[in-house]
Amino acid sequence: MAALGWLTPRRRSATARSVLAGEASAEAARKSSQDVQDIQDARTEEAQEPEFPVLGDDRAAAFFDLDNTVMQGASIFHFGRGLYKRKFFETRDLARFAWQQAWFRLAGSEDPEHMQDARDSALSIVKGHRVAELQSIGEEIYDEYMAERIWPGTRALAEAHLAAGQKVWLVTAAPVEIANVIARRLGLTGALGTVAESVDGVYTGKLVGEPLHGPAKAEAVRALAAAEGLDLSRCAAYSDSHNDIPMLSLVGHPYAINPDSKLRKHARELDWRLRDYRTARRAAKVGIPAAAGVGAVAGGTAAAIALHRRRR
Repeated sequence: MAALGWLTPRRRSATARSVLAGEASAEAARKSSQDVQDIQDARTEEAQEPEFPVLGDDRAAAFFDLDNTVMQGASIFHFGRGLYKRKFFETRDLARFAWQQAWFRLAGSEDPEHMQDARDSALSIVKGHRVAELQSIGEEIYDEYMAERIWPGTRALAEAHLAAGQKVWLVTAAPVEIANVIARRLGLTGALGTVAESVDGVYTGKLVGEPLHGPAKAEAVRALAAAEGLDLSRCAAYSDSHNDIPMLSLVGHPYAINPDSKLRKHARELDWRLRDYRTARRAAKVGIPAAAGVGAVAGGTAAAIALHRRRR
């Protein structure tokens, strides 16, 4: 099982390995606050937007990135906590997972060294374990660590697509087994995720292709759209990261959700829609309870305190 694959060179075009990762995933199953002017612009944009999603458009679908888009923080780190609780690895490994998660929550960005470490750790941890075992544990870990970290605003967007009769997919560098659990619990259609190699139902510690990250995500969406008979110009995609610009650029309705600075800049230049659920002000803008935004700030504060203590 691969952890996060946020390691692909940022300007790299799709390679044969990207295509392989995308196709394998399809086969496996289908930062900074805005000022007042940003809020006014967003409200004007929303007032001018035609009704979306379009009810009954069965050639449209929605694709959602997972980490920091649907869920606060990184799913693989939450998964790592659950595996530690079940004695899959040592205390020193948990400390590393905690540091990486704190960085992700505070910086809102993906540090390549942290992501490489997380990916290598996850592969070594699950090697030799049965796929069915990890799937079952994933259900428990979702309830323990992930359910309370779902962004209400993003979930509402996904539910709007479902209510319009459209399919909704998670697209993530997280292991497909974790992604499938989260998608099922949220009532989504399914998930595209990183595929770890297994033989006779046992993980080998290797990947099929590469992590589903950057260009590989775009390849996965393209492959899935072809298999499902979708018109990408009528589809929507949602992400927080500039690494997902290839995926966002594929569809006719790209959304920047809780965007990092690079994605925010890119979205403004191309007049993409933006939504930010990370503060009470943002929560009020989109009509979700302010408590949801306050909870996100509280979570970030807790992470900052923990980080400060570790440095002392």
